Amino acid sequence: MRWENLGESPSALFGTDVVSRTIDTPEFRGITFHEVRARSIVNRVPGASRMPFEWTVNPYRGCSHACVYCFARKTHSYLDLDTGLGFDSQIVVKVNAPELLRRELTGRRWRGDHIAMGTNVDCYQRAEGRYRLMPGILAALRDHANPFSILTKGTLILRDLELLRQAAAVTDIGISVSVGFLDRELWRTVEPGTPAPDRRLDVVRTLTAHGIPCGVLMAPVIPFLGDSPEQLRATVRAVAEAGAGSVTPLVLHLRPGAREWFMAWLGHHHPRLVRRYEAMYADGAYAPKWYQRRITRQVHELATEYGIGPARPGTARRIPPPPAPAAGRAAETAAEPTQLTLL
Repeated sequence: MRWENLGESPSALFGTDVVSRTIDTPEFRGITFHEVRARSIVNRVPGASRMPFEWTVNPYRGCSHACVYCFARKTHSYLDLDTGLGFDSQIVVKVNAPELLRRELTGRRWRGDHIAMGTNVDCYQRAEGRYRLMPGILAALRDHANPFSILTKGTLILRDLELLRQAAAVTDIGISVSVGFLDRELWRTVEPGTPAPDRRLDVVRTLTAHGIPCGVLMAPVIPFLGDSPEQLRATVRAVAEAGAGSVTPLVLHLRPGAREWFMAWLGHHHPRLVRRYEAMYADGAYAPKWYQRRITRQVHELATEYGIGPARPGTARRIPPPPAPAAGRAAETAAEPTQLTLL
């Protein structure tokens, strides 16, 4: 694989000591982990990117969530890995990520800028249950009071609840859970490796109950499959009932790598929609502006109706210590519903 030839260069992504392991236990059956020692872990986002943040940390490449629309699929081709099934089952694990991050946060050039996580592949995918990289990463960010945000579809984030609380006491953090729709049949085929949408909303409910503000990135809104007025209303209503402080819609976009994989899925599961998608995405990766505006307006109107709003950049807050729980019931908090924009 290509990274084996990158170790000779000062600009190499990884060293040459790559260890590949195929695990046959039920939760990891069919998945190969490529354990590497990264050369750097804090990555600058290209200036041409549409992302509203400058720095990211990605402890994994590839993702067993297997979302057919994932825009990060193309990145697997940089290592001569397949962007289809290979992206879902060939997971690169940067095993030294926590120690490397701690070292980079102490560097003279680092100025404590916001770091976004989960914006490429999910840092709480199933591999995290085996490698446990996030506790060390969160501890490093907490110890340096470095602001950060996390976007995830994974329920495993609740394992690190106490670390999130500790970090929120000393710096600004933002947590966002991705829930684009509630339709279980659509979920089973388009996001087969993820927890069900209702379980992700339980994450929102739990974080909020522990005083950690949490928003929902309603992504992706899938044209003709998850965008009817009834579907949008049901999703926004469920998001509100879960206690989310914000909901921000994002219409499906199909970049090279993801586009081919998604269209193959569409042709198999919904062949009648292929021509409509070819027309809608004829001009590039993004749906037409009029369609994006329509979805955004509908979701914002529903959010207002249910008492929540869109995410607002830069509004994450430090949260106070939780009150002592009353006898016979769980502690309740009244944290301000705020959230960083992640995408």
